[in-house]
Amino acid sequence: MIKASGLIKLGFMPGKDFSLQNDGDGVYIKEWNPDQPQPSEADITTAHNEWQAEYDALQYQRDRAVSFPTWQEQMDMQYWDQVNGTTTWKDAIAKVKSDNPKE
Repeated sequence: MIKASGLIKLGFMPGKDFSLQNDGDGVYIKEWNPDQPQPSEADITTAHNEWQAEYDALQYQRDRAVSFPTWQEQMDMQYWDQVNGTTTWKDAIAKVKSDNPKE
């Protein structure tokens, strides 16, 4: 399985070092520009699987990023917490973190 993410994980840059193509029979390397030999499909697949595992392990970060209040909302919460002596901002952040825990 040839995936751009596997080639990128191996240190190659799309557009500069390689281009991929899919003619319906599967993805293949259309152009290979580096002086280094082209990696085997097994090496590319292994690198892609490593990349996928790293990506999956950080899902909580992507979930948190869309769940946190905007920075403007957070600033407003902090202001009113300071004025009123409340913990609205800390509570909101804690809820997002507990709803999307680190692995």
